[in-house]
Amino acid sequence: MTTETTNRMDLAFRSLKEQGKTALIPFLTIGDPDLETSLAIIAELEAAGADMVELGVPYSDPLADGPVIQRASARALRGNIHLRTCMEAARRARESGSQLPFILFTYYNPVLQLGLDTFFAELNDHEISGLIIPDLPVEESEDLRRRSREAGINLIPLVAPTSSERIAKIVDGASGFVYCVSSLGVTGERASFHQDVDRFIESVRQATDLPVAVGFGISTPEQVARFAGICDGVVVGSAIVRKIEEVIFLLQDPTKRGDGLLQIRDFVAQLRP
Repeated sequence: MTTETTNRMDLAFRSLKEQGKTALIPFLTIGDPDLETSLAIIAELEAAGADMVELGVPYSDPLADGPVIQRASARALRGNIHLRTCMEAARRARESGSQLPFILFTYYNPVLQLGLDTFFAELNDHEISGLIIPDLPVEESEDLRRRSREAGINLIPLVAPTSSERIAKIVDGASGFVYCVSSLGVTGERASFHQDVDRFIESVRQATDLPVAVGFGISTPEQVARFAGICDGVVVGSAIVRKIEEVIFLLQDPTKRGDGLLQIRDFVAQLRP
């Protein structure tokens, strides 16, 4: 069983802090365009300098996600990708030599359908370090928090700029890191962020000793660098999922697959803070 001292995510943040570096945390929708390609992309993300990866579980009603990730989810669902497939992807990536910490990003309904006992047993079996469930309010999360602590898996809370009076409650008992949402609304690339985002991130820092990461809308090297100066981690999702979408015709052509994977690697390498 994973423990606090052996959780790959905790060790990664500790090492990065000692080096004075900020974590680059890419997100991808598992199964877009297919499972084998997702496994190949994970290897490219690691080669590009990713420090940990969010494994997005495709879902039919992704309330927190914008159109780019919605389209990716739809493509993955057509390939019969589900929660267990995504956990299996983590195991297979590890067997192929990946040392990355994996964070499972899923909505709550698939977890309930699988059953909490089975879910946490399989998270450990597949060496998944963290868990993000965007539609689970903190007021309803105590059972999941308890189970996460017992399993040694970090349940990562999302905190939005409008959460000011609830920040302390949301981060209380959290583990891994606190995920600060840079903008209101759903995921998606943006040219600007919430006007008080710096003050908001500072207020989160004052409320917790955990690493603080920021995401939602970050898509360019300049934006990554801007937040790397005030955060311990930066999450890039829609921009990477869009890049996969742009080269999907290459990824699905055996003669051009390598070129598509290389374009993804180069894109992510340029984001490295």
